[in-house]
Amino acid sequence: MPKTNPSKSWITVLIELVEVFFKSSRQSKQGRTWHQHVVPYENDWAVRREGNKRITSKHRRQDTAIRKAKRLARKYKADVIIHREDGTIRDRINYD
Repeated sequence: MPKTNPSKSWITVLIELVEVFFKSSRQSKQGRTWHQHVVPYENDWAVRREGNKRITSKHRRQDTAIRKAKRLARKYKADVIIHREDGTIRDRINYD
């Protein structure tokens, strides 16, 4: 049975924990964007900020939802991602 060096294993574990911490902190800063998605929602259309579960606004028509999303995207210098009824991406508008 091979002997393991306990101090090395603790150092290795410590290094892995530090790497995970820094990686997660980088992702959380990058993960919050102001990109606006126009998505189908309960037989209507909704605007949803990227990464959010809740919707920002609900609209009967897609063009109305797109106008709302464009206003928000211009304000925050973000993108508008327009989805089709099946959920696939139809178009992307950049306001950077």
